[in-house]
Amino acid sequence: MTETSISRNTKILIAVASLGYFVDVYDLILFGVVRNQSLASLGLSKEQQLSQGLNLLNIQMAGMLLGGIIWGIWGDKKGRKSVLFGSILLYSLANVANGFVHDLTTYAILRFLAGIGLAGELGAGITLVNESLPREKRGIGALFIAGVGALGAVTAAIIAGLSPDPEWWRISYFIGGAMGLALLVLRVGTFESVLFKNVKEDVSKGDFISLFTNTERFKKYIYCILIGLPVWCVVGILILAAPELSKALGITGEPILGNKTIMYTYIGLSIGDFLSGLISQLLRSRKKTVYIFVGICFFFIVCYLYLCNGVSSDIFYIICLMLGFFGGYWAVFVTMASEQFGTNLRATVTTTVPNFVRGALIPITIGFKALIPQIGIVNAAMVVGVVCCFSALWATTKLDETFTKDLDYLE
Repeated sequence: MTETSISRNTKILIAVASLGYFVDVYDLILFGVVRNQSLASLGLSKEQQLSQGLNLLNIQMAGMLLGGIIWGIWGDKKGRKSVLFGSILLYSLANVANGFVHDLTTYAILRFLAGIGLAGELGAGITLVNESLPREKRGIGALFIAGVGALGAVTAAIIAGLSPDPEWWRISYFIGGAMGLALLVLRVGTFESVLFKNVKEDVSKGDFISLFTNTERFKKYIYCILIGLPVWCVVGILILAAPELSKALGITGEPILGNKTIMYTYIGLSIGDFLSGLISQLLRSRKKTVYIFVGICFFFIVCYLYLCNGVSSDIFYIICLMLGFFGGYWAVFVTMASEQFGTNLRATVTTTVPNFVRGALIPITIGFKALIPQIGIVNAAMVVGVVCCFSALWATTKLDETFTKDLDYLE
């Protein structure tokens, strides 16, 4: 591969990583889509569905936190390619089993196991692609992975809505698991990163603790996590709780459905991931792209919470689409994190950072739920939105621009 060309093998790698993340996001978001149907099937009342649904989501996110650490260390010690196999096998089997649950405890255990498996896919794929592409074109690989991956959520929403059968949610889980297992066949054609293979055996690799023992490295790691908070604030609060928020906002017309809000939001996320990646290529800057997308995302959070009172359901879904679009800087955010650290820690960082962002949904939802009795559901959502967006903008100012950074170095 020359300095600016993309080899055929690398293009295949990007395609396989993109499809892998597609299945990953399908399974990750499916719970949010079928939350109410599945919990109703297990005998929970409407009053219990939001509270227990958020609890199950937090359990899944806790699994992703643990999985991010496990797969990140594994990727730096044993190779990026092996993570792609192990993670997808675990979450595929967990989701197949999820289709058979009949009690809340088993549901929770399987969401935790699925979370561990789901944690490895994106970080390993982004790391492998970034280390295989010329530095000027790293953003292109990431935008394809994240953009195609976001369509997995759209597919989850479509499949979950194909049948009025109250037990259809089980079939939706079976389909996700089957897609993941089928994808394992394609993984045979992937190859290991040359940068990883060139790291000498005596070099310390995947030392997760070292991220916390060096002050500058620790601060850089925290900044990377903070940049991604608005994405999961939007998805985990504004969108997954849209049926409840829409009632407080007095949305007119048809009732707001969880699967439709997720579908519109992830259509926006998919388009946003493509365009944010392209914009970062045109501006030759990751940081400027983050400023633009987070700033406009905050504007639409305000529109969603304070300018949607009494609007039609159609307008509400359009606002969800726009929230998704300007929350669609995930590709740029993960690429930035990957570019901040050396080869011997890159998979650990690239895998743990997005999962710590997802895991941050735990304190975000705890804060959200604690604020609701005090200031109401709408104002509670606004408070967490302000905290997440301004934390992301501040953190971005603290990181170096990495657009043309050479990744062939060690920590």
